[in-house]
Amino acid sequence: MTDQGWRRPGDAPPPPQGPAYPPPPQYGSAPYGARPSGPRAPTPAPAGVGQGLVIGLVVGAVVLALVAGLLGGAVGALVASRRVEPLPPPTASSSSAPAPPRSVAAMAARVLPSVVTLRVSGGGEAGTGSGFVIRQDGYILTNNHVVAVASGGGQVTVEFSNGQRLPARVVGRDASYDLAVVKVARDSLPVLRLARSAQVRVGDPVVAVGAPLGLESTVTSGIVSAVDRPVSTAGEAQGRSFLNAIQTDAAINPGNSGGPLLDDSGEVIGVNTAIARIPGASRSGQSGSIGLGFAIPSDQARRTAEQLIATGHAAHPIIGVTLDLGYSGPGAKVLARTRKGPDPVVPGGPAARAGIHPGDLIVAIDGERIRSAEELIVAIRAHAVGDTVKLTIRRDGTEHRVTMKLAGRSD
Repeated sequence: MTDQGWRRPGDAPPPPQGPAYPPPPQYGSAPYGARPSGPRAPTPAPAGVGQGLVIGLVVGAVVLALVAGLLGGAVGALVASRRVEPLPPPTASSSSAPAPPRSVAAMAARVLPSVVTLRVSGGGEAGTGSGFVIRQDGYILTNNHVVAVASGGGQVTVEFSNGQRLPARVVGRDASYDLAVVKVARDSLPVLRLARSAQVRVGDPVVAVGAPLGLESTVTSGIVSAVDRPVSTAGEAQGRSFLNAIQTDAAINPGNSGGPLLDDSGEVIGVNTAIARIPGASRSGQSGSIGLGFAIPSDQARRTAEQLIATGHAAHPIIGVTLDLGYSGPGAKVLARTRKGPDPVVPGGPAARAGIHPGDLIVAIDGERIRSAEELIVAIRAHAVGDTVKLTIRRDGTEHRVTMKLAGRSD
């Protein structure tokens, strides 16, 4: 926050104007304008004026004392002639007053009953994460990496904001989108509504709710820092996820995973899933928020959740090519054909029907430039099976544009 009255350390403070206020708190080891403590050394007087100066000060002090005495007597008489009134009774604390309808406080009161803490164990591991209710009949959305350790016969316990705990079963999970659905045997649960993440704008206010480090019902706020941010997360046992993420500076920490990212009306625009790590930080040690958090857009979360509830699996859109992950130039390169191994362009797939050849370089999708194979995968995964996309490819120095309909595949 900017204070137009701040000055550089060491400047003399300006003369007081109006009522005196205490100086604002400052960062550092000493308050702003601090000076060495202890008595101040006297300033040497010029030669020949010392005695006259002392006499003048003494006389001035006497006159000042007399004036102060007269004023004190007058003020005392005035006070004595008036009846002293008692102080007014204290007013109610602002924290007990109703919060404005669109404030963070009001939103938190509405959404917290729908946000849960997941306690998961299995395979000798245990941990906590977050989730939120998406259907009244007990369906809860979270991240795949939150419940993955329980997939081999482990346990999932859901804790609500009122402290009630219920066992849950994993309905379905998808590693590629890092989403999962669990269910508890309870009806009439309060539901969070999924908004249209396609309408999210950079700068929109957001609120993240979850259980960072196991601290349930934690609320943090910030803004949307970026949209359509290509993010590829690599989990050890959970698989690799490709996300077209919403970036936020709202504090997200380990344990926030699976919790909602909400707009200012309290509707879900994303599922919190990852945070950036400072380059060079150890992967074995968990780091906290550095203001770079990422959420799965709600449009993608809705499609995947509906598929997981209906079938236990989710379909991913594909174009039917194998990409050369060793290529380091701009764009995504289709693997060249080799004597051994499968055809890098799947026969009969969307890419083959559109005329893409092995070794082609894909440089754009729907007019947006592609800088890497991961960016192409993320861009394709942001669509739904059956969507039509336009690719720009480069072959022998010439660019071509092709159109294809995305096929589907389940892991």
